Amino acid sequence: MEFCTTIMEKKTKIQLLYDACRSVFSRDDRLPTFQQIQWLKSILDLFEAVDVGIDEFCSLHGFPASSPRLVNGLFCGQGVSEITYIHVHECNYFSIGIFCFPAGGVFPLHDHPGMTVLSKLLYGSMYVKAYDWVKVDHSGHRTRGVGCRVMNGIQNAPCEASILFARSGGNIHSFTAITPCAVLDVLSPPYSQDLTRPSTYFSDLQIPSLPGYAMLEEIDMPDDFVVSGSPYLGPPVNTKEDLCNSVDIEQGNSSDQSN
Repeated sequence: MEFCTTIMEKKTKIQLLYDACRSVFSRDDRLPTFQQIQWLKSILDLFEAVDVGIDEFCSLHGFPASSPRLVNGLFCGQGVSEITYIHVHECNYFSIGIFCFPAGGVFPLHDHPGMTVLSKLLYGSMYVKAYDWVKVDHSGHRTRGVGCRVMNGIQNAPCEASILFARSGGNIHSFTAITPCAVLDVLSPPYSQDLTRPSTYFSDLQIPSLPGYAMLEEIDMPDDFVVSGSPYLGPPVNTKEDLCNSVDIEQGNSSDQSN
């Protein structure tokens, strides 16, 4: 027991998160239990920006434009001018990544088909709007239906991690950054166009006679929505014994430093 405790103490938070995700999600025939999801949430609740290689306070003032966003070996949280995704890991069963937002950055209303999603706001403030389907029609060229609003407010860090499921918790949501901020995301399973899990975007039209409800209709990805990539600079993640998918693992390891 003493030996096991010593090993656990030496693990970084991101390694603990990866190991927990592999334990909970690496099965096709089993949904995670409530206790398992709460365990993952308790790990996410421990995270701060520096645990994933981000300096949330760093300013680029005085640094040359030729080396944007990276200062003293860390990603400069205050230095992003557009939404930026930092890829940590992805396999067939789950993905781990961080979205960094400049103040005013908007991630449009989008869904998470068949997914369990855990999100931790690492720093800053953001306005979140989220819906769950009440009635949905997939029969036409575009998905449309009625959604019930389950979130319409501001999140301020530090705060607990949030959880959403395929049919509850705010599966369709949007983010607007009030200040520079970052969100650590765990998705299971990850998005996949080939496996009918694309990211779909929606417009919402409020229903005046039904406060809290809106007509949601699928739209094309907004032309002005741009997400850039940046390398992961946090502690390395040991995936050598990963049982997910060997091709994805190899790609994930190489892309950890080349997003």
